Amino acid sequence: MSLIRRLGAVAVLAALTACASPSKPYDYTAFKEAKPASLLVLPPVNDTPDVNATYGVLSNLSMPLGEAGYYVLPVSLVDETLRTNGVTTASDARHIDAGKLRQIFGADAVLYVDVKQYGSVYKVLMSETIVEVQAKLVDLRTGTLLWDGKASASSAEQNNNQGLIGALLTQVINNLTDRSYDIAGLASNRLVYAPNGLLPGPRARQPVKN
Repeated sequence: MSLIRRLGAVAVLAALTACASPSKPYDYTAFKEAKPASLLVLPPVNDTPDVNATYGVLSNLSMPLGEAGYYVLPVSLVDETLRTNGVTTASDARHIDAGKLRQIFGADAVLYVDVKQYGSVYKVLMSETIVEVQAKLVDLRTGTLLWDGKASASSAEQNNNQGLIGALLTQVINNLTDRSYDIAGLASNRLVYAPNGLLPGPRARQPVKN
């Protein structure tokens, strides 16, 4: 084998090894010390053209967070309280001081969420619905960053190996239904439960011991 081919093989092997390497474990030291029990979820900041992104994601976050063992302040009540006090956009809410949020809502920590992608991407003879979110959890008592992460989900994950007719039907369904909302639910679950996601809260169900 020539030197060039050997170098090429080594490069390919190195690339494959890098791709197969597991993600670095998250440092949960600050999270474990803070032990947050109650969470405030602010309306997500929408970085996409879709006007439905903020509330499409927001309405899907409470359930996985609650199932993970946290008390989540009702998002509709939080949104109403913010609007009553003149905070009408997610960007404005993002700039409220942590101490002020603690004073108003009494939560242990706040979850800040950014929607990076939301909606359908159109391709030849098909469309793909994608939702991508980023989040960070901040202790309202100290202002310390406890955790940050990101997650995404796509309708294409369920459409592998479909034929032409299947692709056309998928595009019609995506156009006639709010598929983004369902995909947002999947992305929200991944944000909480994926590797390096949130730690279980104090109300998390304990495994049954035999």
